[in-house]
Amino acid sequence: MAGTIFERTLVTAEAEAAFADAAIVAGMVAFESALAEAEAAEGLIPASAAAAIVAACAEAPFDTEAIVVEARTAGALAIPLVRLLRERVAQRDAAAAAHVHFGSTSQDAIDTALMLATREAVALIDADLVRLVASLEALAAAHRATPMLGRTLLQPAQETRFGVVVESWVAPVRRGRERLASAARDALQVQLGGAVGTLAPLGDRGPAVMRRMAARLGLGAPPSAWHTERDATASLACTVAVLCGSLGKIGRDLSLLSQAEVAEVAEPHAPGRGSSSAMPHKRNPVAALVALSAAARAPHLAATVLAAMPQALQRGLGDWQAELAAWPSLFMAAHGAVQALADACEAGLEVDAARMLANLESHRRALAAATPSSGKPAP
Repeated sequence: MAGTIFERTLVTAEAEAAFADAAIVAGMVAFESALAEAEAAEGLIPASAAAAIVAACAEAPFDTEAIVVEARTAGALAIPLVRLLRERVAQRDAAAAAHVHFGSTSQDAIDTALMLATREAVALIDADLVRLVASLEALAAAHRATPMLGRTLLQPAQETRFGVVVESWVAPVRRGRERLASAARDALQVQLGGAVGTLAPLGDRGPAVMRRMAARLGLGAPPSAWHTERDATASLACTVAVLCGSLGKIGRDLSLLSQAEVAEVAEPHAPGRGSSSAMPHKRNPVAALVALSAAARAPHLAATVLAAMPQALQRGLGDWQAELAAWPSLFMAAHGAVQALADACEAGLEVDAARMLANLESHRRALAAATPSSGKPAP
């Protein structure tokens, strides 16, 4: 769940679910289960121990709130989880409990769980980007020849076409989708390094264990642990922030074009949508609002991830934790924005071509007067 009631009005239930407390704990449990299976397959722990660990992981979910409370003192979510898992395994097989979490460290479980959640969030964002791009492309095609007044520095400028305006919205979104896929491929990797990133307890079987875990979890297999190598995650965060900026551009233009004084474009009408508690005549552009809020918040969230990159030695102190805290909000903001815009555009933006022409005609004389007699365009 998002941090506050205010944030929850700007994100989606699906993105909240991806980063929910229970989802992160489930991701850590999936890490422990995959680790045990991989280590047994490589002959590092007994098969019977792995079976007991996997079975314990598959039992009823752990008490998430108890884990959170204990982690405030322990310093990491994985510490109470591993303790509880060992207790659960010991009830099945006392000897197997010693093999829980073998060769790994808390950051391995937490980073892997976060990447599992992020994979779900990226899939949500991408699915709605597909919808948004398709709707905007159709809108651009339908209004390729629709004349309207162009505006620069928020003042009347020269004639343009609404289809050109829409294409300026969709082109960065297309590029953003491509960048998101590329950055996600680099960042969505399993984390496994052990105490100081060397996988020393696993000997020469460490890389094989990592590859097996990656295959089981559906994540990439990095060449080594990335405990304090945060360039791939930082690049993904920045890519999402840039995408939010592109979505904010659409929101900004929609908000300006939907002003009553302009009245050229409006979000689709629906009962209760964009209503006012004091002014019943108003139709507030809600999709634009959500997109603009994401564009305003994303740079600061990405900046936290960037600021956390110089992590100390073999394990970050405070900076890694700051990255973890900011990360879900960035992806939830992005999905809130893209889903809001996709829903509005798919339902059909209301385009008033007659109003566009009327606004253009009212300024034609001024436009003609501003154009040099040589025929060269005005600056």
